Amino acid sequence: MTELRNVEADLAQFRNRVVVAGLGVLFAFGLVAARMYYLQVQQHDRLLAQAESNRTAVLPVVPNRGEILDRHGRVLATSFSAYTLEINPSRVGDVDATIEALSEILEIPPRDVRRFRQLRAESRRFDSLPIRTRLTDEEVARFTAQRYRFPGVDVRARLIRHYPNGEVASHVIGYIGRINQREKELIEEWPEEEQANYRGTEHIGKLGIEQTYEKELHGITGFERVETSAGGRAVRLLANTPATPGSNLRLSIDIQLQKLIEDMFGERRGALVALDPRNGEVLAFVSKPTFDPNLFVEGIDVESWRALNESIEKPLLNRALRGTYPPGSTYKPFMSLAALETGTRSANTLVNDPGFWMFGNHRFRSYGNHALGMVDMHRSIVKSSNTYYYSLANEMGVDAMHDFMKPLGFGQITGIDLRGELRGVLPSQEWKRNAYKRADQQRWYPGETISLGIGQGYNSFTMLQLAHAMTTLAGGGMRHTPRLTLAIEDAVTRTAHPPEVAPSVDLGFKPDNVQIILKAMQGVTTEGTSTRVFAGAGYNSGGKTGTAQAVTIGQKDRYDAKKLEEHQRDHSLYIAFAPVEAPRVALAVVVENSGFGAAHAAPIARRVFDYLLLDQYPNAQDLAAVQRGEASAPIGTPLKASALPWPPEPLSSPATAP
Repeated sequence: MTELRNVEADLAQFRNRVVVAGLGVLFAFGLVAARMYYLQVQQHDRLLAQAESNRTAVLPVVPNRGEILDRHGRVLATSFSAYTLEINPSRVGDVDATIEALSEILEIPPRDVRRFRQLRAESRRFDSLPIRTRLTDEEVARFTAQRYRFPGVDVRARLIRHYPNGEVASHVIGYIGRINQREKELIEEWPEEEQANYRGTEHIGKLGIEQTYEKELHGITGFERVETSAGGRAVRLLANTPATPGSNLRLSIDIQLQKLIEDMFGERRGALVALDPRNGEVLAFVSKPTFDPNLFVEGIDVESWRALNESIEKPLLNRALRGTYPPGSTYKPFMSLAALETGTRSANTLVNDPGFWMFGNHRFRSYGNHALGMVDMHRSIVKSSNTYYYSLANEMGVDAMHDFMKPLGFGQITGIDLRGELRGVLPSQEWKRNAYKRADQQRWYPGETISLGIGQGYNSFTMLQLAHAMTTLAGGGMRHTPRLTLAIEDAVTRTAHPPEVAPSVDLGFKPDNVQIILKAMQGVTTEGTSTRVFAGAGYNSGGKTGTAQAVTIGQKDRYDAKKLEEHQRDHSLYIAFAPVEAPRVALAVVVENSGFGAAHAAPIARRVFDYLLLDQYPNAQDLAAVQRGEASAPIGTPLKASALPWPPEPLSSPATAP
């Protein structure tokens, strides 16, 4: 039986399906059109930038770090370009296997491998780290031929910091090193503009002038926009914003004088600071022993770090800035000035010196128990009478001494352009109350005041502070802020300007009182404790020897250096200025654990004056005598400084690696 179909119903159903399908197609095309509008119109700028970034890359251009020069233009720190073999651990499967394979192509010393592993432990995973620096052209070509074997390994041209004088003046210049995690966290707290300036930078100033003037030396980072291949390698430069080199710094120190002083110390420990009393310029800033800052540039290896950090000589300690010492008898001229300015004593006041001074039942001894008889202020300085200053300290009291010495800079931050300066200790009753916890320790006992008069007891100052005070005294009471940097020179315009310095302060000393002290200090070199050292000098100078205890010796015991360990022997100190008529240099020097000031510290001061005032440099025989601490060493036939084998570095850009 044939079934009859309803054609009209089938057609209606078909039409409905066509309409639904058509609407579906139109809706789909509408979605596509809407998406196209969204992507091509609304998101055009963002997607164009994203596409451009996929095709191109913006690379930071690290600026050339500024040079550091001495006052005569000799280069103390510079940068040069060299090839560096680097490994990115995040793109290398087996780092150890890669290093072993690289060793078959290039020589990679074990020391470099250890340094790489240390850097890897301290760095982020995606950092590119050097495994070899200063590759030769031949080594670069050898690696390039087999580059395909080492994904994640590349040769890059890097600017490497170099200190051409090695250990000389290392505590002043400082060094740069790779940015550690703590420094990265600090940089992240900087303003965005300053953060951007360190993109691509892996090094930062760590110590000395390199640290203090980091922002001036660093320069301004540039940028390059390059077209990249599918593999991420740059194939074409599209745009370039060049980096601005860092500023050059011209320091006030004379590197030749600095080397002379360091050579005179020899293997001995100590410090010397020499300043210009007219303006506060630092002429020499020595801390011995020193270290080679080049070791730190690419990351110091474990063995070298351990040798420096664990050495009993403490070569990393800046003794001129952070080493504190009792000033010993070098304190006496300032005590005399305090007596005159406060009216405690006149210059003619006579004090009997029987070789000791009694306070109650306690005997305070003079050096060697020598009796000097009746002494006035002049003779007390020339002959270094302890009794005179024991009694003076007792008359003045600790707080009066503190109040007078504070403006001279004792126990204060001088403001020199180096970070990390220690304050030392200028004692007072308030200081003791704050320094100790127990009530019996906080109390100031009258007997504690006595030894302060001869620069012992709680007194503890840096050589910078002692030189600063000597400079103020030699300058008639005009206090200048010590400064190491003479000028900051723009690397592009070559214009130079001095750094900001705190204004000088006149302490208001009476000129007659100052002259009494300076005249007595001149007597030290003509009839006193340093007469033999300055015999035959072609100028008039003033000074004061000092011997400071490294350990306490009982009152009933006699000091005998031969019975003490070397590190327990007294320190040798000397402060001085010259020429007397119009001082151009003032200094303070300490030679640790070497005894009497005239025997070890004063001869160094003599040669510094000879160099600065007479343009003379000691010959080899005389230099060796000073190193041995021979106070009566002959001057010999001095050499002109200009005749030394020390050619100044050129002021032009340093040679670069090929």
